[in-house]
Amino acid sequence: QKLKPMTQTNVLEGTDTGAMALQETLSNSQIVTSTVAILPFHVNFPDSDLADLKRRILATRWPVKETVTDQSQGVRLASLQELMQYWATKYDWRKAEARLNTFPQFMTNIDGVDIHFIHVRSKHASAMPLIITHGWPGSVFELLKVIDPLTNPTAYGGKEEDAFDVVIPSIPGFGFSGKPTGTGWNLEHIARAWSELMKRLEYNRYVGQGGDWGAGIVNDMARQAPEGLLAIHTNLPATMPPEIGAAIGGAAALPSGLSEQERAAFEKIKTFVTKGFAYAMIMGTRPQTIGYGLTDSPSGLAAWIYDYHNGEPERLLSKDDILDDITLYWLTNSATSSGRMYWENGPRSLISAAAMKSSEIAIPVAVTVFPDEIYQAPESWTRRAYPKLMYFREAKKGGHFAAWEEPQLFAEEMRDAFRLLR
Repeated sequence: QKLKPMTQTNVLEGTDTGAMALQETLSNSQIVTSTVAILPFHVNFPDSDLADLKRRILATRWPVKETVTDQSQGVRLASLQELMQYWATKYDWRKAEARLNTFPQFMTNIDGVDIHFIHVRSKHASAMPLIITHGWPGSVFELLKVIDPLTNPTAYGGKEEDAFDVVIPSIPGFGFSGKPTGTGWNLEHIARAWSELMKRLEYNRYVGQGGDWGAGIVNDMARQAPEGLLAIHTNLPATMPPEIGAAIGGAAALPSGLSEQERAAFEKIKTFVTKGFAYAMIMGTRPQTIGYGLTDSPSGLAAWIYDYHNGEPERLLSKDDILDDITLYWLTNSATSSGRMYWENGPRSLISAAAMKSSEIAIPVAVTVFPDEIYQAPESWTRRAYPKLMYFREAKKGGHFAAWEEPQLFAEEMRDAFRLLR
């Protein structure tokens, strides 16, 4: 079913009174005052916030240069200085803002938190509703490139019957969504909120997709199996068997008889856990402490996010892509609130089948494995983890931010994965 026409009621106008007031008024746009209202949303930051950002970038106090010739100590000084120079002198947030405002955006309040979302309906009457969720340090920006290929497939090599209606919410604490003032907004809670959102949009048959934290959210949606959710797709499946997790943690020996693909997956996971997981441990235990630095220094925030892209963010993304995302975090003051996702979800590993309870999922699951993901889930582990696996494919290219990096390929995967459910 389609969203009924909305009336612009229960709206308060924000005022341009600086960054702090702007955060409280949801970026100078409409505030939801009803717990069931769905109201239009428009992005418009004041010039003063952009001027303040530039001033802070140019006033960066730089650390000493790294003592190695690689990225083993983190983001290299020259790399970040180059990015910061571009941010301060060439990057144009107004282009990103205008791009966001080309899409229908809305706000609704669920369980006391304002939820921002993009909702684009296809012109094709048979379109399948699809809710897609970003992760950290992503945002709705990482999903904008797939909107047109999904809603308008005939312009991208697809057929009319491949069309989707697309719903892209901002996770609470991220972007334009509200910042929870209490605890409890974990994966399960957000999954229930997304089900409520789809209900408010009057969709009685829909599918879900997610990567990174979005994968955890869509995984829990599938576990909860709300009425109307037909199936899910994930590009970061929770497939790591318990014995593999025990071996990585040193509690047991690596099982014998692993295939070459399974052993390769083990090595990738071990490398990630031992060398690339520090960011998650810090935000999982001290999101407030790390947040002070990230909130006060745009260069610090940029380094923190830039480093997450495995040291080569511009391999598949442009500087503008990266800075659209980082600037959104800065302007919405969401470094700390987004980092609490790790604190809220404690020791749960997004790739652990046991921790994510993937065996409890009783609805169909589709999985696409991308070659530059943090690990490549073997099909053997995937089928073991998801009893209702209906689709499995190893993509030829793409990585952790698959929709951002390879939007056409990502859209094709959505068409193929959910075609049997139409």
